[in-house]
Amino acid sequence: MSLQARIFSGTGSKYLAEKIAKNFGIELGAVNATRFSDGEIGIEFLESIRGDYVFLVQGTYAPADNLLELLLMIDAARRASAYKVIAVIPYYGYARQDRKDRPRVAIGSKLVANMITAAGADRVITMDLHAPQIQGYFDIPVDHLDSSAVFIPYIEKLGLENLTFAAPDVGSTNRVREVASYFNAEMVICDKHRKRANEIASMTVIGDVMDKDIILIDDICDTGGTLAKAAALLKEKGAKSVRAFCTHPVLSGNAFSNIANSVMEELIVCDTIPLKEGAPDKIKAISVADLFAVAIRNAFENKSIHSLFVHSHRK
Repeated sequence: MSLQARIFSGTGSKYLAEKIAKNFGIELGAVNATRFSDGEIGIEFLESIRGDYVFLVQGTYAPADNLLELLLMIDAARRASAYKVIAVIPYYGYARQDRKDRPRVAIGSKLVANMITAAGADRVITMDLHAPQIQGYFDIPVDHLDSSAVFIPYIEKLGLENLTFAAPDVGSTNRVREVASYFNAEMVICDKHRKRANEIASMTVIGDVMDKDIILIDDICDTGGTLAKAAALLKEKGAKSVRAFCTHPVLSGNAFSNIANSVMEELIVCDTIPLKEGAPDKIKAISVADLFAVAIRNAFENKSIHSLFVHSHRK
């Protein structure tokens, strides 16, 4: 009997899982997530998955119930005798807690990796981890997808003449350099200093942006404060236009007003997290469903995912 690929979704990512399953060419599997009166979550697969490759699509964005639901789905799939259980995590929450940068703090991203592994996942497929080295926190294979595969075609269609890429902070330089090298374009850095989380004390631009069409690239847009401040500073330094591309639209707090009132032409995001209601027109979402569908197919067929990365198509 041949192995089958089955795709299921948690409640937090069903909107994306439906598109992934359609692109893959199969129906989304039936799984039931119930809640007791006190809020406790229960998971039940409504069809047999014995001996199957089971792909569980669930982002671990807030609230933490999304993470717990993923863990319960992995455990339920294991106990239902799935052949392989693959956690497909479009947005890996707690990734910003990736190191002990102060005394007496938790390394949240390592803790989450431990829980996913302990629950019984055989592999993880995710996108644009806040720090790529988080892959090393897992003792199971991790397929780390790159949103540049969907951003680059959009940028190409813009047809900007004086294209320059900008990193909104030093931590984003490697990610931005990859895309800038694809376009043979210059890169600048917005160096920021924080007072505390989500609050910027100062920012400076390293590089020339006069009369340039600037593309800011980052992995997460949370409050939008960094992007708004970077865009304003780039404009002050003579930039012709400023756009931003961010993979994960966390968009908490005053994010909508920060983006709407900024000098940015637009903010392009992926649908790794669903856009909250009331998003301003400046924010546009591009789907990564096809990218995940290809990654799932290649994982199922034991093929390389090398072709999904930007450096495979470099000019």
